[in-house]
Amino acid sequence: MRVVVIGSELAAATAAAALSWVGHDVVWRPHSSSDWNALAASAWLASEPELRASLEEGLRHGKLHILQPEEAIPNTEPRDVLWLALSPEQRGDAGDLVGAVAPCLSESAVLINNSTFPVGETEALEDRLGDARRSAVALADLLEEGRAWEAFTRPSRWLLGCDDDRAEHQVRELLRAFNRRRDVFQRMPRRAAELSKLAINGMLATRISYMNEIAGLADSLGVDVEYVRQGMGADTRIGYEYLYPGCGFGGPSFSRDLMRLADVQSASGRHSLLLDQVLDINEHKKETLFRKLWAHYHGCLEGRTVAIWGAAFKPGTARIDHAPVLTLLRALWAQGVHVRLHDPAAIAALRDKVGEHPLLSCFDGDPDEATEGADALMLVTEWKAYWNPDWQQLASQLAGRLLLDGRNIYDPRYVASMGLHYRGIGRSADP
Repeated sequence: MRVVVIGSELAAATAAAALSWVGHDVVWRPHSSSDWNALAASAWLASEPELRASLEEGLRHGKLHILQPEEAIPNTEPRDVLWLALSPEQRGDAGDLVGAVAPCLSESAVLINNSTFPVGETEALEDRLGDARRSAVALADLLEEGRAWEAFTRPSRWLLGCDDDRAEHQVRELLRAFNRRRDVFQRMPRRAAELSKLAINGMLATRISYMNEIAGLADSLGVDVEYVRQGMGADTRIGYEYLYPGCGFGGPSFSRDLMRLADVQSASGRHSLLLDQVLDINEHKKETLFRKLWAHYHGCLEGRTVAIWGAAFKPGTARIDHAPVLTLLRALWAQGVHVRLHDPAAIAALRDKVGEHPLLSCFDGDPDEATEGADALMLVTEWKAYWNPDWQQLASQLAGRLLLDGRNIYDPRYVASMGLHYRGIGRSADP
């Protein structure tokens, strides 16, 4: 098929790469706010497994053409599919972008709205296609940062909002190469699919925030929350997924989807006290490691040095959007704490966000560089390189012998046996 992809989101880049990889003729126009030159230089694209190489392969084989903002879409052959993957902030541009591409589309073309917009937006975009024979469908963006290529090419499901059988057939043909092992399409009405996408992330966030509340209670009662997590997860009605307490979640998609769900509820006149609490708990949790540090040193933090392992909002990405580290840095700097921060991928993004701060030193080589001369270590992002440090060396480097585990990846008793004070989320141990 002949496909036009519009957008600069991870979903757009992945669709352009994967669709060209399986033989479709793809023209990709990144959004004007972030053209191909900017994307090509971005750390997040470089760090996404297989994605950059797949884009380059498509360009090399002539199946993928990436346009500059001023370039027109080739009009030699009508395009069968318009794949729209914009950020929520670009919703205002969506209608005009669809209208501009409409003359290049075939008379029976399908618009695939892969953007996370308010409920009902796919129907509104269909009106901009300019031909009653053209249809718009909603395809929920279910990609995960750090494994987008795998999620697209070997999907567990496609959540398709579609009110037209012919459009469904065309979408199935477009994605046939990724639907071979079993039928992974779940079709429902367009508005139901749009709301489902928002509701999924709302539920996941609620589980995380609830588990964080239980971890706080466990701290107060002297209970190891890991036992509680295992007890809850063993109940088949609950399961283990998204039951890990931590120091807060972030990310561009997850955080924006929650805000979008809140906006949808507000616009419908149904204000959600539950969602407000979920968001408040998450923001409060981002300060947890700072409060534990404050308690350990009885508020005497000025002049101390803290090492931080991890800035990205999750392993496998270079992005720091809404990441807990940003809240931590503000709190630490307000107390005059010098921070030695290590991250294997997100240092450039952090520098862009906070600049050259006098109380910040950054490292992206050996994680042990960041811990030299530090009073305490905070584990914020659970990169695999952090899971098994040289404990004897770490204990000798940390003057205060304090480890603050924001992801509960370490065994408290083992850490304590190495002579360190361990403080996790709902877990603790002393030498």
